[in-house]
Amino acid sequence: MSLFTRRTGPEADPLLGKPPSFGIHRYLQGSSNLFEENRLLKFAIVGLFGISAVLGAVVYSSDQNRRTVIVPFGAGGDLYVTGNKPSATYLRTITRNIVALSGTYSAYSADRQFQELLSIAHPSAYNGMRDTFTALIDELSDNPTLSIATYIRSDQPITWTTHEILVPVEKVRVIGGVIRKFRGNLRIAYLVDNGRFWLIRLSEEKFDAEVR
Repeated sequence: MSLFTRRTGPEADPLLGKPPSFGIHRYLQGSSNLFEENRLLKFAIVGLFGISAVLGAVVYSSDQNRRTVIVPFGAGGDLYVTGNKPSATYLRTITRNIVALSGTYSAYSADRQFQELLSIAHPSAYNGMRDTFTALIDELSDNPTLSIATYIRSDQPITWTTHEILVPVEKVRVIGGVIRKFRGNLRIAYLVDNGRFWLIRLSEEKFDAEVR
């Protein structure tokens, strides 16, 4: 009886009785399968990143094209903001309000009107605008008969870009019964962020010509 017995069944060595090349072939085949699995995993990760990028672009596009409709009490027309782009009617309406609040005032109404303008001032421009309005209020306190009226000119068009509005205006200055009229432009720098209008700067240009 032999001292060595041949094992069979589940515990038998699969390489037993096989030539040496069989083991090498099996090792290479296993390595090849592992490489294929890793490559498929890489493709899957790249695909997920691609899908995430596409979904992100779709969400961003939808957000930019989302329309915010603003209908103040008693207002009509197409007042809306698509993404960060306001409609022409929206710009015309807010331009009229800004011209009225910043250009037509007296010692009795200036403080309230300027506070209303400061409520839409961008945080980066708030302090500068507040100082400008405070100086005007101080001038009015020294000249209680001083009043200013500003009108948008109908003979000149209002023009705008994505960040500025140029308004041709006529200003009437009354002090002590003396009336002086000037024509020029009011430049309104603005920003629309998340559907909200922010006032950045107000500046007057070419007001040196008096209309007689």
